[in-house]
Amino acid sequence: MAAAGAAALAAAAAAAAAARSSGAPATTAARARRLPPLLVLLAAAAAGPGAGGAARLYRAGEDAVWVLDSGSVRGATANSSAAWLVQFYSSWCGHCIGYAPTWRALAGDVRDWAAAIRVAALDCAEEENHEVCRAYDVHFYPTFRYFKAFTKEFITGENFKGPDRELQTVRRTMIDFLQNHTDGHRPPACPPLGPVRPSDILSLLDSRDGRYVAILFESNSSYVGREVILDLLPYENIVVKRALDTDKAFLEKLGVSSVPSCYLIYPNGSHGLINIGKPLRSFFSSYLKSLPDVRKKLLSVPERPNKAETPETVVWREFDRAKLYTADLESGLHYLLRVELAAHKSLAGAELRTLKDFVTVLAKLFPGRAPVRKLLETLQEWLASLPLDRIPYNAVLDLANNKMRISGIFLINHIKWVGCQGSRPEFRGYTCALWKLFHTLTVQAGAHPEALDGTGFEGDPQAVLQSIRRYVRTFFGCKECAEHFEELARESMGSVKTADQATLWLWKQHNFVNNRLAGHLSEDPKFPKVPWPSPDLCPACHEEVKGLHSWNEGQVLLFLKQHYGSGNLVDTYAEDQGDASDGGGPPGGHASPEEPRGDPRAESARPPSVLPPRPRLSEGSQLGLDGRLQSVSWAEGRREAEAVVPFLGMGFSSLDMSLCVVLYVASSLFLMMMYFFFRVRSKRWKVRHHRPSV
Repeated sequence: MAAAGAAALAAAAAAAAAARSSGAPATTAARARRLPPLLVLLAAAAAGPGAGGAARLYRAGEDAVWVLDSGSVRGATANSSAAWLVQFYSSWCGHCIGYAPTWRALAGDVRDWAAAIRVAALDCAEEENHEVCRAYDVHFYPTFRYFKAFTKEFITGENFKGPDRELQTVRRTMIDFLQNHTDGHRPPACPPLGPVRPSDILSLLDSRDGRYVAILFESNSSYVGREVILDLLPYENIVVKRALDTDKAFLEKLGVSSVPSCYLIYPNGSHGLINIGKPLRSFFSSYLKSLPDVRKKLLSVPERPNKAETPETVVWREFDRAKLYTADLESGLHYLLRVELAAHKSLAGAELRTLKDFVTVLAKLFPGRAPVRKLLETLQEWLASLPLDRIPYNAVLDLANNKMRISGIFLINHIKWVGCQGSRPEFRGYTCALWKLFHTLTVQAGAHPEALDGTGFEGDPQAVLQSIRRYVRTFFGCKECAEHFEELARESMGSVKTADQATLWLWKQHNFVNNRLAGHLSEDPKFPKVPWPSPDLCPACHEEVKGLHSWNEGQVLLFLKQHYGSGNLVDTYAEDQGDASDGGGPPGGHASPEEPRGDPRAESARPPSVLPPRPRLSEGSQLGLDGRLQSVSWAEGRREAEAVVPFLGMGFSSLDMSLCVVLYVASSLFLMMMYFFFRVRSKRWKVRHHRPSV
């Protein structure tokens, strides 16, 4: 019966989520319209030290980057008179942090191109941007997308396909992208970037229109001419064109002996070759901008889609480095289940198998509070009994959000870092929590090997590591980080033969990554990436052999087992959980804020019937999905409630109704099968025992 119920629940959840996902673009657009327009890039949900922290790799007013958000990205890129190059990034992603100076430098370098093409960024780690990044089908960070001018329908953009992401490569790809516009859809401020013919140049020599005309002669593979054309976009009284060096006789006639070279036609009709110190873009552009009467013109460039930034308020939480904090693990799970997986609209094949295996490991080994463990167990049972080979992500989200109103399960729906805080919001956060979670799983697998009995992982010392490896390779947002981890796994994970070796293997790779990232822009100066555990945390772990530092791996293993053991997990700063049926937390006791937890698999001493008081919301308020109190009118709230199931008026959700329909159909099919079975048996019995009359 339990298996049948789980299967029915799986089918119902998948069916309900599939129905919603079929209308995803409209829903996403509706949500985007309800969000406050022109938000500033706020705290990255996975990197902020507090619920209101802001992780800004790019700052409005300081950087040339156009900072977008969920309320402005669609309005900026749709039917725009300019093209856009948007970086979808995550402020917790180390590679994104390291690439930020290049992106800022690129935006500054092409600042004068804004009337034709703009360089923008959107932080997918920011909580309010989760839905829009999912709508734009962003799976990994950073993701670069081009949006052509005058695009009316919703599109996810064209992926950047350059051989690398160096500034010059991206700048040249921007030019190629502009030239790929058809004449009817080319940004009106962007002049033709193709070369002019010698006959056109001769006509320019004979004309006088009161402006300078600069002609850049260059080879076919050169980008200098097109770059100078775009550099001079905001300037008036000058026109820049480019020509190729194919007609050697024509070049000799003009006195052009090398390329690139600039031939200038003056307003009075005189013309000639100009002498430039070096045949470089910056030299050509600077010379032309300094000509008499060449000045910047007023362009009708729209205001940047940003609010004025306000100073960040960072709430620092004091913590003990020797402790493991529930808040970090639960915040990491929240981001993993509700944000990182959300990049995949549906899960099938290898992706679905990877999720099943990883959730199985989590459900069996996660040492956190009982409500979270029960949620993971419910999710694992549902996935295990799933009769489908493809499910929409919304089905997983429904279970993570407890849409079925199952008593006793709960997971916080926002970020609260404690031991994973950083000195700035973009430091540490989710990646720190993920490492802590991985270490905890390897230690728990050694301490409770019986927990994996019946899962197919029993007796396999690499089971947890391989599940982690596949998860990182398949779902982890920082693609470059995932590739590095996969290289490490490929080289040495096969040598792991025991649970202790698995624990030490992950520790070694963590230190290897710390060593590689030491001094990187993603390193928090307050928490430098030094060999871990540090001598103050574990003096016995460190030794010297002939004057050189050496690890005592036996002591390291003891430290890891103690540090990531359930007895070292404390609930300081973890939120109290109310009644799960009302969107709060489920019943179940947990350790006091200052006391370590006991055996995480022990049943709560608190009777299920005793529930904490339900939080009371003032009239005209409701609790949003982001955990914040949102003001709504009483009438609007009632309309939304009645819209769920108007003909019953009982507040059933679509998932509840889907489950009822599935169970009803299954019962009907079963009864029909039994009816036909006995009908056929009855006929066969009559034929066998019938005696014909003589």
